[in-house]
Amino acid sequence: MTLRFWRGWSIGLRMAFITMLPVALLFASFISYSWYSHRAQVDEELAERGRILVRALAETSEYNVISGNLSDLRLTINGLVQSDSSVYRVDVVDTSGRTVIDVASRHPIQPQPDGRWYEAPIRKQVVWINLFSDNGAPHVSASSDTRPPTLTSEVVGRVRVTMSPTNMLAKQLRRFRIELAMAALALAASGALAFILARSLIVPLREAIAVLRRIRGGTYLVQLPVTTGGEVGELQASIGEMSVALQESKQDLENKVAERTRDLLASRNEALRADADKRKLIQKVNSIIEDERKSIAVEIHDELNASLIAVRLESQTIQHLAAKAPPGPEVDQIRDKAQAITRLALDLYANGRRLVRRLRPEVLDMLGLHGAVEEMVNHYRSAGLDFDFHTEGDFSRLGNELAISAYRIVQEALSNVMKHSDAGFVRVSLVLSDAAGALQIEVQDDGEGFDPALASEGIGIIGMRERVFALGGSIQVRSTPGAGTLVAIQLPPESPTPVS
Repeated sequence: MTLRFWRGWSIGLRMAFITMLPVALLFASFISYSWYSHRAQVDEELAERGRILVRALAETSEYNVISGNLSDLRLTINGLVQSDSSVYRVDVVDTSGRTVIDVASRHPIQPQPDGRWYEAPIRKQVVWINLFSDNGAPHVSASSDTRPPTLTSEVVGRVRVTMSPTNMLAKQLRRFRIELAMAALALAASGALAFILARSLIVPLREAIAVLRRIRGGTYLVQLPVTTGGEVGELQASIGEMSVALQESKQDLENKVAERTRDLLASRNEALRADADKRKLIQKVNSIIEDERKSIAVEIHDELNASLIAVRLESQTIQHLAAKAPPGPEVDQIRDKAQAITRLALDLYANGRRLVRRLRPEVLDMLGLHGAVEEMVNHYRSAGLDFDFHTEGDFSRLGNELAISAYRIVQEALSNVMKHSDAGFVRVSLVLSDAAGALQIEVQDDGEGFDPALASEGIGIIGMRERVFALGGSIQVRSTPGAGTLVAIQLPPESPTPVS
């Protein structure tokens, strides 16, 4: 059974309790037995003395009671009572029960609590001597005659003695106090010994606990001398060995951590260099792509569109010639084919113009970033979306590369809105700071939104992020399911120098 009060005790208190508990029980047992034995001794001594006194008084009071000389008997009893402090009262009564002598002690004593008294009868001895033999002749004693005279007794009164334990108890109490003092001294000595033993155990344990707390705090190399033997000494030695082992392990771990940190720093620097090279490469690729788009757009505009115009003019010439020729089925067929070629040339020319605008928006060169984005917004507005287009700053001082990148980013953002958001309202904001020269782009919609923690990034967002990072800017995509999406981008005033 687990003692609940024992759980919260310290080991010193437990040891003192274990040491003192049997001593305290022995002390209580000894004191109880001593007090009981003293009381029993008083009772036995009083009983024995009372029986002796009452028997002696009964035997010596026969003559005085028979003769009526009660004054001498009173003096004798009075002297006995006053000389013996254990006698509380002596009463002599006659055969009728009348008290003829009552002597009380003048000592300040009390009778026994239970009113115990001792009584003996006063007997008168009568000797009957037969002076005649059995035949009536006078009796002559012979040497061979051994018959005792006939004895009879008669009760002429009674002696009653009441004893008092006061003085005996006082004497025994003095002895009991001496025994109690000696037992208390032994108990105190046991307590002091228990305290010394407990302290001899507590002090090393406290030192060990303090050392363990220092080790827990990070100071592993500590000194703990072995001050005692036994299990506590082994504990102190083990803590000292553990301290040395922990310090060695700590040093070894610190060396490994330092080495690993150097490797991680080298890897991080290598990754940063690789990331920087990747961003420069992406920027260079984007620049090459834009240049190639521009080149293709120029070729389509200058060569393909010119050829289509020539084809259209030739087909129109054929139509005029067919109109001048004599009527006939072949002439009508030639005129129809010429018209079909003209329509095809016009369609190809329009497709070429759209392709040129996709590859290289001419409006970006003519109107700048503001006009190009505004035309893009108007184009998407025709699809049924409600737009709020806001601009601030002078965009004419933007570099060509930064303007194209910003245009492509807005284009990709609006393309994502059209494909995925199912939005009804879109806000586009372009702000060019006059002080820092940084370009801030925000595209916000009221569409379905998504949870960024659960949804994986699409190709569009990844492309925007890589393009922004290649320019040294920052991008944030904040979205909540059912509350739309916000794309916030900040581009520096000048992009990094591309890799040649």
